[in-house]
Amino acid sequence: RDREISLSEQDRRRIEEGRTYTFFECVRSARLRKGCGVLATYHCAVKVIKRSEGRSATAAAAYRHASRIEDERQGVVHDYTRKQHVDEGFILAPENAPDWTRDRAALWNKAEQAEKRGDAQVARELVVALPREIPKAEQAEIVRNFAAENFTSRGMVADVAIHRPSASDGQEQPHAHIMLTMRPLDGQEFSTKKDRTWNDKANVEAWRESWAQHVNRAYSRHQMAERVDHRSYERQG
Repeated sequence: RDREISLSEQDRRRIEEGRTYTFFECVRSARLRKGCGVLATYHCAVKVIKRSEGRSATAAAAYRHASRIEDERQGVVHDYTRKQHVDEGFILAPENAPDWTRDRAALWNKAEQAEKRGDAQVARELVVALPREIPKAEQAEIVRNFAAENFTSRGMVADVAIHRPSASDGQEQPHAHIMLTMRPLDGQEFSTKKDRTWNDKANVEAWRESWAQHVNRAYSRHQMAERVDHRSYERQG
């Protein structure tokens, strides 16, 4: 019989960086083919960063990247430079985006300033488990291609942080935080109007499926038997 594995509660807490969110989460393990000695685990979580929950995009970005960012709107400094396990970070912006979109502090300060409501949604975030069987350099490339296909092509700016904490089995548990802007760009600034199609609930399913496809293509390139599936066991049949 095929064996199955799911993320432990300890690993799930580590992925979420010790914080509690209200979000739609999909955690499914890939079914192990007979004769294969490595289990591939699928994880994709989609959430929204909201002021109504006492959160900000500047604080989230500083935490994800173990950096220091001053929140100009609130006049506070978020300093997480002592945080560990942050391996690398990069920003992906649409073609012809202004230079400030590639400056993390400027990007998220402008995102905060573009929102006037006290209960505003200031950023979206995806957390995806990276396939640790794949070389590190290629893991980052999988994220780049996924973000380009699903987000920057639609006008979003994607701020990526790759973390590599230890898993409960003693190996690395690589995963990526992908923070996304909530407004399209209009010239040199964020638009005064949101693109409501970005909030379509169907996007979540599409993004989950797309992430599984990108990971499976990487396995195929390396002639590995592992596969992941974003669907529930019931849907898989």
